[in-house]
Amino acid sequence: MKETAKNRILSRIYGRGKGWVFSAVDFLPDLKRWEIDRSLTDLAKEGKIARILPGLYYYPSYSALLQEIVAPDIQRVAYALARKYNWAIFPEGNTALNYLNLSTQVPARYIFISSGSPRKYKIGNTTLEFRHRMLRESVIGNEQANLVIQALKSLGKIHASEPDFIKTLAKRFTAAEWVKIEKSSHKVAGWVVDIIRKAKEIANG
Repeated sequence: MKETAKNRILSRIYGRGKGWVFSAVDFLPDLKRWEIDRSLTDLAKEGKIARILPGLYYYPSYSALLQEIVAPDIQRVAYALARKYNWAIFPEGNTALNYLNLSTQVPARYIFISSGSPRKYKIGNTTLEFRHRMLRESVIGNEQANLVIQALKSLGKIHASEPDFIKTLAKRFTAAEWVKIEKSSHKVAGWVVDIIRKAKEIANG
């Protein structure tokens, strides 16, 4: 029996796992656009996926502790929108600190620098904002490096240079990942590279 477009889409969604955020573009060019749109609409009506924004969905998970569906991860939403609109993005400083678990504050606003036009989205009680800026650092092409660079720049040289902070930062990635981060960061400010190098050395033991 020939597999239907809806079953192919559902299989891919299940394969990505709970929490995956996606749009129709994530199923192109394997399927026709009308097949994708109709299938996503049907799957949402059946409760197998949930709609976040027009044309944007996620594969929700249920929290037995909270007795409710878990809200979509905002970072995943941001990158799904970037794929949908073909933007290059990376998190702004405070958002980067949050995703590296280097900030104890739970932000009500997540900000990403974007190659696209400025946009804001309201998702539950959270605001997701894209700010257009010349993406000189987008050439880095390493999401982990971008996270670290933006987090360090947000803190500033004095606070980011504190030994205890660098030790905490070093634990966020493996030694192998730090090697890649250092290689990808050679174009940024010297003090940022110095901190990255120290974190790499700590991770290497």
